[in-house]
Amino acid sequence: MKRQITLFFTALQFYTRIPVPKWVGYQPENLSAATAYLPFIGWIVGQISGVAWLGGLYFTDVTVGLLFSMTASILATGAFHEDGFADVCDGFGGGWTKEKILEIMKDSRLGTYGATGLVLMLAFKFSLLQILAAGDQAALVLLLVAGHSISRLMPAFVIFFQDYARDTGDSKAKPVAEKPGWLTLTAACVFGIIPLVLLAFSKQEPLVLLSLVFLGIITFFLGRYFKKWIGGYTGDCLGTVQQVCETGFYLFIVALWKYI
Repeated sequence: MKRQITLFFTALQFYTRIPVPKWVGYQPENLSAATAYLPFIGWIVGQISGVAWLGGLYFTDVTVGLLFSMTASILATGAFHEDGFADVCDGFGGGWTKEKILEIMKDSRLGTYGATGLVLMLAFKFSLLQILAAGDQAALVLLLVAGHSISRLMPAFVIFFQDYARDTGDSKAKPVAEKPGWLTLTAACVFGIIPLVLLAFSKQEPLVLLSLVFLGIITFFLGRYFKKWIGGYTGDCLGTVQQVCETGFYLFIVALWKYI
């Protein structure tokens, strides 16, 4: 039990800005196994986002409430995944070889491709959430939790099935690149799917579960694209998968509720 608590706090420490107990420390060798709790981190970030949404809605209106919600999730994670998405836009937009793409992604400066991609992605996400909020304001909290958790499950599949693209000779990259075991992936699946199942039951709409297939297809093609150009994935690629799948989840729900 203590081992699992340590792994949970390791994931919380690595993927968010939320403080953890001092006794946890930082042990890079725990990062691979802590992948099991990555979707559970989505539960926490989704609830923070949901509370901010309800607070903003109560004191202002839908638009400001959604801005509160998105801001809260970004503050909770330190824009961890958004930063990865922007770096991938810069790297794959400006580089034409594996070496150049990896070099650009490692650069901390934000380029034109990254800035443009980030603005468009956030605008797209906001627009989709606005449609969902107009349909069912109460259900949006569960939608946020489901979106944040299921989108964090998809990078776990990339880690499990693909190779790390950068040189793992140095000690810093090696723990991140280590593949998790089947039990770790199974635990991640359980944490990732539970909110989705709750959403399907609460809305009495089992077709919501088909979002797993939709996100699986997105993840497959993103992974294939990364492998083609750089031979695998990096941390920035994982952030991109999370952001694209979160937005893709909201898109799927909007389309589902509009036409079904």
